[in-house]
Amino acid sequence: MNKPRSVAPMRTAKIGYIVISAALCLLGIMLIAVPDFSAALLGIICGIILTLFGVIKLVGYFSKDLYRLAFQYDLIFGIVLIAVGVVILVRPESVLNFICIALGLTILADGISKIRISLESKSFGIREWWLILVSAILTSAMGLVLMFRPAQSVRVMMIILGVTLLLEGILNLCTVITAVKIIKHQQPDVIEVTEYTVK
Repeated sequence: MNKPRSVAPMRTAKIGYIVISAALCLLGIMLIAVPDFSAALLGIICGIILTLFGVIKLVGYFSKDLYRLAFQYDLIFGIVLIAVGVVILVRPESVLNFICIALGLTILADGISKIRISLESKSFGIREWWLILVSAILTSAMGLVLMFRPAQSVRVMMIILGVTLLLEGILNLCTVITAVKIIKHQQPDVIEVTEYTVK
């Protein structure tokens, strides 16, 4: 009889997702409310959040949750977020110049991957799949806007960045809450092998 898989990595990833997503929402709201926020301090905060989120995504990817939906693309996204986070921490004062393209592209790609996850969630019978779809479409659109920087005003860009981070946080909250199921006695993956006797 196979020993049940530990749910600790899955629980850690799910809690981490929720905490970091909430932090992104709070940071987004703060930037919308205070667009004159210090760019250097913003860079440090963003760098820390993105690096931690990258680590959480890697934990999620290797946790092998029941549905294998929410974390299936998190290997590459985890690595990218860690890299982006480290670069921002090294040069926090130039965060707007770098983050608009790097983070915008990352969020756009994440939103597109979540659109696919939402459709797969529908086929799994998850009733809230449309929440992921709607938030993924909105987040992808804002990631695209962030990449092309439609305004040169720092205040306007801070607000756009805030809206984008807020939507990214909401998207990840919707995804992890609806598409990650943890059961205590989940069996490990096994590969069935049929033995043949050579006579």
